[in-house]
Amino acid sequence: MGKDAQPSDETQSGKGGEADALAGIIANANGIVMDSAGSGNADMRSTGSGANDAVSVDADDTDNASEQTHFDVNEFLAGIDAIFDAHDAGIKAEPYLQQALVDAENAEDHAGLLTVLNETMGFYRSQGRHDDNQWIIQRAIELGLRMGLQGSEAWTTTLINAATGMRAARQYDQAEDLYRQALDNAARTLPPTDRRMAALHNNLSMLYSETKRLPQAREELETALHILDSASVDASVDIDAASTHTNLALVLLQEAQTSPRANNAVEKDAQTAAAKDADSTAQREELLASALDHASQALHIYRTGHLEHSAHYASALASYAQVCFALGRFAEAVQTYQRSLAVIAECYGTDTDYYRITEANLKSAQEAAEQTQDQEAHHAAADDAGVSSESDRGHSAECSKSADRNEIFAAAEAPETVSSKIGAADDHANDADNNESNESTDGLVTSASSDAQTSQQVSHQTADTASSHQSARQNSHRSSRSNHSDHQPAGQQTAIRQTADRQTATQQPHTAQPRERISGLRLARAYWNEYGKPLLAELHPEYRGRIAAGLVGHGSECYGFDDKFSQDHDFGPGFCLWLADDDYARIGERLQANYDALPKEFMGYGPRESTARAGGASRRVGVFAIGDFFERLTRYRQAPAASKPHEWLLLDEATLAATTNGEVFADPLGMFLKTRQGFKMMPEDVRLALISRRLGMIAQAGQYNLPRMLDRGDGAAAWLSINEFANACCSLVFLINQPVTVGYLPYYKWRFAALRKLSRRMATRLADVCEQLETILRLSSAACFGGAGFGEGGKGSGPAQGNIQSIVSHICAGIVHELNADGLSDSSEPFLEWQRPYVEEHIESDAAVLHSL
Repeated sequence: MGKDAQPSDETQSGKGGEADALAGIIANANGIVMDSAGSGNADMRSTGSGANDAVSVDADDTDNASEQTHFDVNEFLAGIDAIFDAHDAGIKAEPYLQQALVDAENAEDHAGLLTVLNETMGFYRSQGRHDDNQWIIQRAIELGLRMGLQGSEAWTTTLINAATGMRAARQYDQAEDLYRQALDNAARTLPPTDRRMAALHNNLSMLYSETKRLPQAREELETALHILDSASVDASVDIDAASTHTNLALVLLQEAQTSPRANNAVEKDAQTAAAKDADSTAQREELLASALDHASQALHIYRTGHLEHSAHYASALASYAQVCFALGRFAEAVQTYQRSLAVIAECYGTDTDYYRITEANLKSAQEAAEQTQDQEAHHAAADDAGVSSESDRGHSAECSKSADRNEIFAAAEAPETVSSKIGAADDHANDADNNESNESTDGLVTSASSDAQTSQQVSHQTADTASSHQSARQNSHRSSRSNHSDHQPAGQQTAIRQTADRQTATQQPHTAQPRERISGLRLARAYWNEYGKPLLAELHPEYRGRIAAGLVGHGSECYGFDDKFSQDHDFGPGFCLWLADDDYARIGERLQANYDALPKEFMGYGPRESTARAGGASRRVGVFAIGDFFERLTRYRQAPAASKPHEWLLLDEATLAATTNGEVFADPLGMFLKTRQGFKMMPEDVRLALISRRLGMIAQAGQYNLPRMLDRGDGAAAWLSINEFANACCSLVFLINQPVTVGYLPYYKWRFAALRKLSRRMATRLADVCEQLETILRLSSAACFGGAGFGEGGKGSGPAQGNIQSIVSHICAGIVHELNADGLSDSSEPFLEWQRPYVEEHIESDAAVLHSL
């Protein structure tokens, strides 16, 4: 939990008391929870401080309300902690909280009352008393508004607690609205890399997950992970990052479970049905591969940080086992469940639903593994008895592979999501044990969830779990090779053997198969999983833990904007391998030769055809030294120092966008991510200087020159003014929303695609600018070249010109409002050129290149 606020020299009932209570709210906002079960909670503080801080206070010991002269918020917090530490919450917490509400009201201590209300919200939520909690939530919101807390961290925390309470009560519309307000307020009160922002996105992902909006849930978790990568001193031991990786794995697994299967529908065209089924299967395989990758990264963080005895490690292990089970890797699932049970027993004991659920899943995995062994023995006997010809064996193998693929996903089609099952177990264990472990990194608590609402569903979900596992066992005919982990030596030789088989197969005549419509990033990740990992494991095992992989740089696929029209050039199977300079000097050329020997066709795509600007020294995929890779993109081997703003200003936003886009599939050393992160962290003085420049161009092109050119009848000049205005507005939206969080504006071709995507995100500032700019662009032809008799009814270009100038004024007014809200200006001047001095006042450096005057 966050630490209690320190006592003030002034009395609690005076000004000092209110400040102290609010300080307690802000300090305890660090109790925002991002748990490994995926259920983030944002209490004002976490229940139960350390034993050394506990003070034994019963509700009966509280002074009579009529004698209450002031409300001591620190004494209140110590008292509620003592009740939870003594495991008396079920009996004593509610009377204590109710008395505290009376005491704070009698003392007219509004800040103290808000603290108590937030504590009560968390308690009622943990008890599943959602109807009672509605009144508490309403009181807290109304009190915060009366206190004028908008724009404060305390208000952000109150909104998060209220939203989480609404989510627990399944009041999803109200919860989403409150989360939206919290995000908007947090964006104004917290730095973009504040860890509480990550927890807030984690909470929001839970809402999306519970409302079956899984892609949005995944996006929120990816945003949280991005923030943690930016904020973490060492991401390789960051327990919050581990929790987020686990949550991502669970959401991806849930997506794989709920992805529709094409062969469930009746298709008139058998070939179309087969193509759809192949597409659906490939999509599930990709989702499961991504889930396994994130689950593996979570375990790696716990092991690197020597956190194997953490309660959250048990959840990470159980999640990894769930993914293995869905993949049909039952033997590995058994081993991982066993390790998870050992940690659960150590942290919670064996008499908990958490232990019993995991034990039931272990039993299911053991039975599936045993049945798989029986099936393999049966197949071996059949081979010895009757399969005589090579062609028969090949046909049998192909049929087996096809069946195996379908059976993997039959195992994954469970009625309940994995995240719910794991969350339920953690919730119950945490309620029983009252916050057993509160590891904290930079103030952000990572612990098991305390939502009792989820724990009430344990028995129902356990039945679903057993049912889904039984279904998997009945449909399991996996080969022994598929049970090997990518991380185990036993699987390395098998993986390369399969690669060799595939290479041979691609060289022989075959019937063309309909290819899946797939994005470049998904294709790259699948190609890496299929061929890249086995390549390193077999040919360069000593460097396997030192090489990063992914796809970053130029190309629409790196932005996620590619479509069928993008596939006629510089598209196909491929990925990047990034090495430290000394490693590249030793094996770079040899590894490139190994990479070049991989199959040129994959999943119906390829061979990759590179244009002149994407081949040779400018190649976009293959093997690179990390420094060389970034130097090719930016002319810098690493990001310029903050003390060199002139070098930052030489890097245009499109270059920075290409440097920081894409996906990193693996980075054991963290060297590539660290270098890339340097380019994401634009110095604040540089950001402010660019904001000032954009304000100047918006004013010059849109507010000043555009109407003058239209009045002159110079349509070409007016059109160019619109272009400059639109470009500056696009850039400003990204700069206002902080590039470290949302990335940079890409080059012109993908400018509006990126702006539309950003505008769809919750809490994006200036989100309506995109639509308004597109309206201006639609009207520009008529406005600039319409002429006197142009348009409907011969009205000419006048109406279009009037609409454009009205929209320009509206956009500029919105920008002024945003500058005021961000504290960058206190002027209401609508002409943006005059806003520049206010913005530049916040630039700390006196470097002339950063100032306009």
